[in-house]
Amino acid sequence: MDVAHCYLDGNTDAVEFCPHSSYHHVLAASTYTLQEGDQPSRAGSISLFTIDAEARRLELLHHINTSGIFDIKWNPVGGNSSPLLAQADADGYLRIHGLRSGSGGPEGFSLEEISDKKVSSSMCLFLDWNPSATSITVGLSDGCIAIASLAESQLEVQEEWKAHDFELWTTSFDTHQPHLVYTGSDDCRFSCWDLRNGPSKLAFQNSKTHKMGVCCITKSPYDPNTVLTGSYDENLRVWDVRSISRPVNETSLGLGGGVWRIKHHPFVPGLVLAACMHNGFAIVKIKGNEAEVIETYSKHESLAYGADWCRQEPVMDGGRRSFLVATCSFYDRLLRVWMPESSTVT
Repeated sequence: MDVAHCYLDGNTDAVEFCPHSSYHHVLAASTYTLQEGDQPSRAGSISLFTIDAEARRLELLHHINTSGIFDIKWNPVGGNSSPLLAQADADGYLRIHGLRSGSGGPEGFSLEEISDKKVSSSMCLFLDWNPSATSITVGLSDGCIAIASLAESQLEVQEEWKAHDFELWTTSFDTHQPHLVYTGSDDCRFSCWDLRNGPSKLAFQNSKTHKMGVCCITKSPYDPNTVLTGSYDENLRVWDVRSISRPVNETSLGLGGGVWRIKHHPFVPGLVLAACMHNGFAIVKIKGNEAEVIETYSKHESLAYGADWCRQEPVMDGGRRSFLVATCSFYDRLLRVWMPESSTVT
């Protein structure tokens, strides 16, 4: 089950496997560490690893120090042909790093910053790429949302508006209708915005279902009608958004901890990986209006924040084929790579 682990130099909050072919074994992990005192500062870093599952080895390739990072995301395949890693940080910047191959062979990877943009005087808490990798939506600590474009390695803020009353923890493009952007906040609201005619219009808003702040929102890549939300109220919710005026159906599943991140399996429809803050990590199977936990992972000893599936072909483990997962936890600064045991994951 366990492949490898390591401790990072700061509080670890995000892990992301590169989705681009030839780079599926490359893993990025970011940190956010508040340094208290008379002049508090927020420090961060990005560590770049390569993973060899058969050798059970996690090798550090590159490390950069930055301001405190809340979120990182690789650009989706099908947009820019080369891998780009976007960073949302505590200084209010959106930064883009290019993945570079060095002269030391195929494993000589490094990150090079190619663009940055001061988005706000508030903190950038979350980011998401549109499917064509031409724009990025950013959630801000003052409740605003910003849409930034990326063209010829240049970032420009196209639009910004007040979307929520409190911290905007999550924002994501609808992958099937990228003119729609979802947002969630500490004000317990789940909202959808239409970008087609600026300024952006509110398409729907649900303020009654989530009992605490909305932490994450993700559209199913397999079903154009399904959106998942996670909340501090410990529930993963499955929504049918067939009518954009309001979600028409909702199923909830208690995971025993605030649901901070949800990641869809890259190849298996209906299978998701959830980071459950105070209750480790869970693999959930969703089918229609039903959702159930099929596996949990509790080998972290701190807040479960970052999680991702590796897009490599399954590896052989004890005669069976299994996918890789990376997870990280905050205060113990721990990164783990492991293979789920559930038969539905193989």
